[in-house]
Amino acid sequence: MLETTNSFIIFEKQFYQMQILLRSYEFKDTQSILDIINFNILNSTALYDYKTRDFETQKTILDDKINKGFPVIVAERDGKLVGFGMYSDFRFREAYKFTVEHSVYISPDELGKGIGKLIMAKLIELAKSQGLHTMIGVIDSENKSSIIFHEQFGFKTVGIIKESGYKFDRWLDSVFMQLLLE
Repeated sequence: MLETTNSFIIFEKQFYQMQILLRSYEFKDTQSILDIINFNILNSTALYDYKTRDFETQKTILDDKINKGFPVIVAERDGKLVGFGMYSDFRFREAYKFTVEHSVYISPDELGKGIGKLIMAKLIELAKSQGLHTMIGVIDSENKSSIIFHEQFGFKTVGIIKESGYKFDRWLDSVFMQLLLE
């Protein structure tokens, strides 16, 4: 079922014997998103941040994307936020206006259940509907599952920047993956 009401995207799908609702971000989702982000900051190389974010910082980041006309979507199961995804500017120069960089994050206890696939498929659909040309994912090279995840959607590795980040007392390489939308 897909319907649009007052800029909210509502999508329900039976997947792995669970019902997932995809919809547009609302203010009430900020704390759950913050919890997922901060878990990843503290426990993974999915984000190259060192310090956890506070509520206002995360809300500002989300509001900035929405104010620029980019989507932030959340996945709910049984009324609980279990993941989210978004995209925004790849770079700030005008010639990059048809290119976006995306992010998909899933609650740690919900990984491997197909929720990320639903979110990514929806982000790709939305990017196409906005007339965008390409999506970029920047992934830590140690995150093999994310690289495979992106390959399943047709993303190709287009570059690796060696030792571009430093976290957990080691140098990290950034893998740039690209999907042409047309």
